[in-house]
Parts: sequence; C-alpha cells; structure tokens
Amino acid sequence: MLRHCENAQKVAELLQHDKRVAWIHYCGLKEDKYYELGRKYLPNGSCGVLTFGLKGGRDNSIRFMDNLQLAAIVTHVADARTSVLHPASHTHRQLSDEQLIAAGVAPDLIRFSVGIENADDIIIDIQQALKSAY
Repeated sequence: MLRHCENAQKVAELLQHDKRVAWIHYCGLKEDKYYELGRKYLPNGSCGVLTFGLKGGRDNSIRFMDNLQLAAIVTHVADARTSVLHPASHTHRQLSDEQLIAAGVAPDLIRFSVGIENADDIIIDIQQALKSAY
C-alpha cells in the first residue's frame, strides 16, 4: 500500500501542474477539498486511485487512454498494476453527456489506479499519452 500511495502522490502532483489537465481529485493534494480528512483518516498515505479530466473533454480523454502503453484499460481499480478507465466511453457509454453529468460522471473523467511499478515508468507513460492526445 505504501508504494501505491507514494506513486499516486507523484502522479497527482504531475497532473496537477499539467496545462492539459482541466481538474484533478486526489485527497493527497493540499488543494483537494478532502485533504484534511485524508490526513486525519489516512495518516500513512491517501490511496492509489485518483480521478482527473482533460481539457478538450471526452475525445481527448479517449485519445489519452488509447495511447497509454503501461497502464491497462480495465473496469476495476486497486490492482498491483496501473489501470485506467474512462467511464463515459466504457461502463457508461450508452449515456449522453447530459445524462452522464446528471449521474455525477463528467464526460472527461478518467479514473486512474496507480500501481506499484516504478513511478518514473508510470509518469513517462502518462506524459507520452498526454502528448499523443493533443
């Protein structure tokens, strides 16, 4: 779990400062609305799962995922390997953007479960996929 948390923190910090990222939710970031609760209830590290959205919406999110090489596209999270899901084009693909928003799922939402691989390898994969998406 420590490796999941450490890797996810590094990924969250990378995404937080990337101009292509529209938003990010991760309780390990000081700017997150759940930061204080995370520190209180998860003193040894928050978790390995974060969510974020890309500028450009659904299409850029899909292109980003299609270009990941290390991360596996799966419908579950919290595996030892890095995995990713874009609900709008997978589990909720039958819904319009309006229906997604009404259900609490942003069309650009990417659920990223950071694994225990080398953090630098995960970051390189994210960076090359972001570059390919734009």
